[in-house]
Amino acid sequence: MTAPTRTYDDVTVGESLPPLEIPVTRSLIVATALASRDYQDVHHDPELARARGSKDIFMNILTTNGLVDRYVTGWAGPGAVVRAIRIRLGVPNYPDDTMVLTGTVVTTSDADRRVEIAVRGTNSLGAHVTGTVAVSLPAGAGQ
Repeated sequence: MTAPTRTYDDVTVGESLPPLEIPVTRSLIVATALASRDYQDVHHDPELARARGSKDIFMNILTTNGLVDRYVTGWAGPGAVVRAIRIRLGVPNYPDDTMVLTGTVVTTSDADRRVEIAVRGTNSLGAHVTGTVAVSLPAGAGQ
């Protein structure tokens, strides 16, 4: 089921997005690394990942970026247009953990109906990703 499109009038600064729990599985890490054409061994070969100093394979940044996009657009609905995603990675996402994405509307701009959302994704080790996503939303019925 597709979420209804939020309109600019529906959004208020300080509003919290509902959390999204994402199980971090070995299959998710490997499949999304391959889908994004990231063939670095640390994303699919546990022995080589350990030889390079990691405890296991870990999620790549392209997957994290895609999950952040999914989180915000899932909240905003299909009428949203992503204008910018700015993220910074922290601790790794290893298999057999859960990343919980949370977000808060931090600014709005009437000129272009732009909404900026601060996003954070945490796992058992701490903050995996922090950043902001800017989306433009359609006008409300009263505009």
